[in-house]
Amino acid sequence: MADKASARQRLDTPIGSRRFRVQFDVEEVGRVGENFARFLGTGRYLAIQTVFVVVWVLLNVFAIKLQWDPYPFILLNLAFSTQAAYAAPLILLAQNRQENRDRVSLEEDRVRAAQTKADTEFLAREIAALRIAVGEVATRDYLRRELEDLKSMLEPEGDSEDITSHAGTGGKSSAKSGSGKSRSKSK
Repeated sequence: MADKASARQRLDTPIGSRRFRVQFDVEEVGRVGENFARFLGTGRYLAIQTVFVVVWVLLNVFAIKLQWDPYPFILLNLAFSTQAAYAAPLILLAQNRQENRDRVSLEEDRVRAAQTKADTEFLAREIAALRIAVGEVATRDYLRRELEDLKSMLEPEGDSEDITSHAGTGGKSSAKSGSGKSRSKSK
């Protein structure tokens, strides 16, 4: 018994509740609220409510024996007030949940945009590096000119004219025949 008294006096020990507590799943309540709010915004709901009001009024005006809500329709007004009292918070709940989803989606879009920007900048740097590397690569025309310059420096002046004139045609046989003629002349 001393233990119970000391446990009640201690502030770091929670006291167990003897009451029954109703616990709701917040997500499930939110989903049900959203579905109901979504239904309230449909034409189907509007048609159902219109038919309900028309039947209510007709029965209370023309069916004298069934009049449970005479002309000012106080009971109908009470039903609409109760419905509005529940509908407004459910609609606000649905809007808040949609706002949370939009915020998460916006954050994901920001992250995706930042990643896309980083990827684009990386690719731009790679393309610039490739352009610089390609600019430093020797082209065919450059190599051809350099080879022709080297040939002209290494060969005597008479032979280089024959070879360059035949090299312009691009045929190997004409270059061989031209070089063969020059060899036979020199012998």
